[in-house]
This record gives sequence, structure tokens and C-alpha cells, in this order.
Amino acid sequence: MRKFFLITAIVFTVLGIAFTILPLGTIAMLPVAFAIIFSLLAFYKSTALLKKLPRLFLIISATTLLIIIGKSVLIKDRVVADKQFEIKKEESKKEDIKDLEGL
Repeated sequence: MRKFFLITAIVFTVLGIAFTILPLGTIAMLPVAFAIIFSLLAFYKSTALLKKLPRLFLIISATTLLIIIGKSVLIKDRVVADKQFEIKKEESKKEDIKDLEGL
């Protein structure tokens, strides 16, 4: 059972890290939560000598969770109007109208 918990913890930890890097928002919390759960289960099923690996994945998963929470709280998505683009678009329209009138 310990090996199953370790393998699933590894898989979900890798998925959580990948989802954290990609701009998926808080959807990355799902695999990280599963990674923490399976890491805890592997930690409790391990003997005293074999608790290093589950502890490592637990620390990595918790750190990834903190990064996800930090990204969602600290980084705000803002849409700003590009005035230069709007001016160029209007100039382009005027030039197109002049070209059509010249034909």
C-alpha cells in the first residue's frame, strides 16, 4: 500500500508543479491537494526509517500550495486599454478611406 501511495503522490506532485507553472489559476490546487493527501498516507504507512521520501513530497506539495495561493492573492490580472493602438487603428481607417476615394 505504501508504494501505491508514494507513486500517486509523485504523480500528483508533478502534475501540481506543472499546473502551477502554467497559467491555470487555482485549478492547480486539485492535484496539489491529492498530492498532500497521498503523501500523508504514505508517511503514516511508512516505518521510521522510510519516512524521508514521503516527507520530501509532503514538503514539495505544501510549498507548491503556498505558491499557488500566493499567485492568486498577490498577482492581479488587469486589462489596460492601449491608446497607441487605437490611434493607429483610426489612422489606418482614414488612410483606407482616402485610398478607396482615390479609386
